Amino acid sequence: MLRGAAILLMVFYHLVFDLNYFAVYDIDVSSGFWLAVARAAASLFLLLVGLSLTLSHSRAQLLGQEDRFRLRLLKRSAWILGLALGITLVTYFFIGRGFIVFGVLHLIGLSLLLAYPFLRMHKANIIFGLLFILLGIYLQNISVGFPWLLWLGVAPPDFYSVDYFPVFPWLGVILVGMGLGSLLYSGYRRRIPVPDFSRSPFVIALAFLGRNSLAIYLVHQPVIIAILCLAGVAMPRL
Repeated sequence: MLRGAAILLMVFYHLVFDLNYFAVYDIDVSSGFWLAVARAAASLFLLLVGLSLTLSHSRAQLLGQEDRFRLRLLKRSAWILGLALGITLVTYFFIGRGFIVFGVLHLIGLSLLLAYPFLRMHKANIIFGLLFILLGIYLQNISVGFPWLLWLGVAPPDFYSVDYFPVFPWLGVILVGMGLGSLLYSGYRRRIPVPDFSRSPFVIALAFLGRNSLAIYLVHQPVIIAILCLAGVAMPRL
């Protein structure tokens, strides 16, 4: 359900972003309220990536399948990074400047591998995650004359991308999620009781979005742009 809420926020933000990008409305999406919406959606989603990773690892340990877990993690990482590369190529050819070099899928695909050694740190990952976030905030003030450290969060002064999620600080958010997973679901058991809303139509709808988050992420922007073009309010920038 929470993942579905994050996806819904993301789609809503990207609709507003596209309205500004295609000059339908003049909306400041890079600061203030709309930037807060984008950061909230991304933070919630990445927290859940970390929490889910902890749950999957705990389940594998209980079943004695940690070797199989590592293989699945490697395959999942390769699959997501392959999709991320496809997004880089598509955005390079269709939007040019501002194309996605290291977006959220790049981050998630790489973080599945980088976060694996931290699984043994359990609740301490909250501290590690906060340190990563603080380091990322510091690195934002550093610029270099080459692009090779973009994935870490060190960029040239004129760098611009429509979707940029470097390892610092965003891996820190995933690590915090892993720490919360260890805290709230120690031993693969929920430690804090929650009300049962599973029959609520609203919750069912959000859960459906959450279970199909990757597919929605891949298709939502083409769908939004197609609708805007068919409505005659936007024209693609070639």
